[in-house]
Amino acid sequence: MVYWRYGHFDIVSEMLNNLRDQIDELDERIQALIIERAKIAQQVAKTKQASSDEVYYRAEREAEVLRKVMARNKGPLSDEEMARLFREIMSACLALEQVMTIAFLGPEGTFTQAAALKHFGHSVTTTPMATISDVFREVESGAVSYGVVPVENSTEGVINHTLDEFMVSSLMICGEVALRIHHHLLGKHEDIKKIKKVYSHQQSLAQCRKWLDTHLPNVELHDVSSNAEAARLAANKSGAAAIAGEAAADIYDLNIISRNIEDEPDNTTRFLVVGKRATPASGSDKTSLLIYTHNKPGALYAILEPFARNGISMSRIESRPSRQGMWTYVFFVDVEGHVEDANVAQAVKELEQTASSIKVLGSYPRAVL
Repeated sequence: MVYWRYGHFDIVSEMLNNLRDQIDELDERIQALIIERAKIAQQVAKTKQASSDEVYYRAEREAEVLRKVMARNKGPLSDEEMARLFREIMSACLALEQVMTIAFLGPEGTFTQAAALKHFGHSVTTTPMATISDVFREVESGAVSYGVVPVENSTEGVINHTLDEFMVSSLMICGEVALRIHHHLLGKHEDIKKIKKVYSHQQSLAQCRKWLDTHLPNVELHDVSSNAEAARLAANKSGAAAIAGEAAADIYDLNIISRNIEDEPDNTTRFLVVGKRATPASGSDKTSLLIYTHNKPGALYAILEPFARNGISMSRIESRPSRQGMWTYVFFVDVEGHVEDANVAQAVKELEQTASSIKVLGSYPRAVL
C-alpha cells in the first residue's frame, strides 16, 4: 500500500513537471512575441517622427484593440483580465515611443489615480493635483499629456466641480473610465472597537452610510478632501480610521479592518480623460455636449427633440447654473455616437438653430470595461 502511494505521487510529480515545461515553453514564445511587438512600436515611432506626426497616443486605436481582444477571448480568463493584460502591453510599448505624464485628482492613492492607471496602464507617470481645477490647468498649460477627473458616481450622482470646469475650459474629453469602487475601513490597528473617528471624502461617507450606521453608530465622521488624505490622517491620529481603497492602505501602511463596506455592491464611478486634441471615431463612441438654452417654455423639449428625431440615444442629461444670469441653466448631455457620425452631426446642426449656444466637449471611445 505504501509502495502504491509513492508510485502515485511519482506519477503526479511527473505530470506536474510536464505541465510546467509546457508553461515555460509558452512563456518563452509569449516573451518573444512581446519583444517583436515592442520593436514594431519603435518603428511606428520613427515613422511618426519622419512624418512630423507628434500624436503618439491614439485613444480610438487602443479602444479598438481592446474590443478585439475581448471578442477573441474564450476563457478561462475573464474579458476584464485579458483586457488588463493587453492594456499593460500597449502601455509598455507606447512608453518606448513617448512616456506620458497624467495629472489626476490627488493625493497618491485616490480612486482617480487607479482610474488613470486602468486607462493608460502602469508605464506612464502619474502626477497628483490638489483640485480638479488644477488638473485642468496642468493639461491646458501643456505640463502633462492628459488629465483624469471624476464626473459621476452610480450612487451619489454627478461631481459638479468637474462639470463647472468644462464651462470655462478649452479642453476636450478624450476618453472615459468606469471603475468599480470598493471601500475599505482602514486603520493602524485591527480592533474596530478602538475607533473614535472616521475620515473620508463626503462621497465615500455617503456611499457607506448604512454600514457606518450599523457598525459604527456613535463614531465621529469627518469629511476631508480625498480618501487618500483620510488614510494619511488615520495613519497619524490615535483612534482614527479611514474609508479608502486598497492602494491607500499600501501607501500609508494601514491595516484593512473591514473590506467592501460600500452599501451598493455595484458602486461604480465614471471618470473622464481630458486633453487638447479631438479623438477620431473608434466605432463605439460617446459624445458630450454643453448646451445653453433660452429661458422660455419648451426649452428642454427643444434640446431633446433633435436627438429623438435623428435616432440618437441619450445616456445622461444634467443641468447646472449657467453663470450668465439669474435662474438660467446650461445642460450637459451625453449621447451615443461620434460627432462625425451623420445622425449626430445633423442633431448638432439642428441644435445650433434652437439653442442659444452649443459646445461639443468631445467625442471619445466608450469605456471598454
